[in-house]
Amino acid sequence: MESVLQGRDTLVVMPTGSGKSAVYQVPGVLLSGPVVVVSPLLALQRDQIAGLPEGARAPGAVAVNSALGAAETASAWDALDRGDVRFVYLSPEQLAKDEVVERLAAARPALFVVDEAQCVSSWGHDFRPDYLRLEQAVRRMGRPPVLALTATAAPPVRTEITERLGMRRPRLTVAGFDRPNIRLEVRRFLDEDERRRAVVERAAAEPKPGIVYAATRRDTEDYAGELAALGLAAEAYHAGLRAAERARIHDAFLAGEADVVVATSAFGMGIDKEDVRFVLHAALPGSLDAYYQEIGRCGRDGRPALAVLHYRSEDTGMQTYFAGRTPGHETLSEVADAVHDHRDDPAGLDRLRRETGLSRNRVTAAVNLLEEAGAVATGEEGEIRPEHGTPPEEAAEQAEEAAEAHRRTDRSRVDMARAYAETTGCRRRFLLGYFGEEYQAPCGTCDVCEAQEGGQDGGPGAPGETGRPRHPAASAFPVGARVRHGEWGEGSVLSEDGDRITVLFDRAGYRTLSLEALAGRDDLLTVVDRPGERGTG
Repeated sequence: MESVLQGRDTLVVMPTGSGKSAVYQVPGVLLSGPVVVVSPLLALQRDQIAGLPEGARAPGAVAVNSALGAAETASAWDALDRGDVRFVYLSPEQLAKDEVVERLAAARPALFVVDEAQCVSSWGHDFRPDYLRLEQAVRRMGRPPVLALTATAAPPVRTEITERLGMRRPRLTVAGFDRPNIRLEVRRFLDEDERRRAVVERAAAEPKPGIVYAATRRDTEDYAGELAALGLAAEAYHAGLRAAERARIHDAFLAGEADVVVATSAFGMGIDKEDVRFVLHAALPGSLDAYYQEIGRCGRDGRPALAVLHYRSEDTGMQTYFAGRTPGHETLSEVADAVHDHRDDPAGLDRLRRETGLSRNRVTAAVNLLEEAGAVATGEEGEIRPEHGTPPEEAAEQAEEAAEAHRRTDRSRVDMARAYAETTGCRRRFLLGYFGEEYQAPCGTCDVCEAQEGGQDGGPGAPGETGRPRHPAASAFPVGARVRHGEWGEGSVLSEDGDRITVLFDRAGYRTLSLEALAGRDDLLTVVDRPGERGTG
């Protein structure tokens, strides 16, 4: 809060349920101008306004979004113009509209807040293309200080957040990621029917309320139906439902009227409910970033809670497929052609969307990739023009290379989720290591550690010890060191687990390397910068 009041750009990484919103709510009452809060979901905006201190609510807080009618929107803007508004909540899509940015700029905001800031990062599991337009909006508003908030940000996500938002010498605040009251468990299955029965039985048996995350919309309906047949108040939640139905389920869960919500990843962002007792995953998530955020929705009251992943090795096939979904060559070529056609009269995103007939998300994603490849640039007013005279076909090829780099990264994140499910060591140590936080096993509250303490050969997830003996070569590659690999380029050592290290490569994503294979082989992996050798400038 002190950093925010000093007008300094700030990135805050705090666990779900730890009060991140207070970081801007408290200073916001003291600042000289309104606070603009970018929030990705309408339900989240509503919850955030409801959670404001009584004196800061309407007309002190307004939301501007697609759910408002013309009269409500006009009333919100009038309140802002009169100076009655302290907090303005809107989605990133709203900031793509020139008239919205102009109205906000006229109000001279004192702070620009990006909530759920992992959406800015292509490394992040919630990546949304419209978030990449926020830096431009900030500039057009007169460049107020920027505050970025997130619950899940591994080191590469933090770096990209600060870069994408154009943050200037930001102060970084990272709270501990450990949630010791949440017991971690993985159950492995060979048969899909057996897994489905196990999910239903566990959800029915555990204290309520709880959340079950499923991979597809159909799965949410099927699981909710089975739980309802057992007499539970179970609801299915996914993005295919009407907004009013999603809001009804959201409110019912918060009010304690639903025992279990079975949902895709569309549910839960911003859910502020302290007494959730369990989060079950009916399949492997797409990344540990997503998994950590989703399990963080249980046990916020500090009481014991449970997170169980129900895993089959076949899950990785579906997640790898999802990880490959980026604009293809045809889409990139179409957008590159449209930008080139308007080289003398640059068009914005809306015009490109109308002329190509592509969805807003696809056009935005394509422009982002073209911009990342250096083939196009976006001006102060949102106009998009070719860069360096790059021909459209060459621009599309360069963007496709950037897309493939993102796909490699996404696939590596799936690999890390699988490695968590299959680890023979302490799960808490593995999970925290992914976020760059060292933890000394055993934790005593994961299935592997409990099995070891009980004298068993292994837990229900995967057999093995709570931790591997430390390999002599581990000291050669300390956590935090910058290293260079012959094929994968440069990266950072993220964690060490006995006989192996996990490295996050800048271009190739996450890789787990055997220290046995690296021992005495300077040609495989070279340390280029040790943590203690870095300068402070």
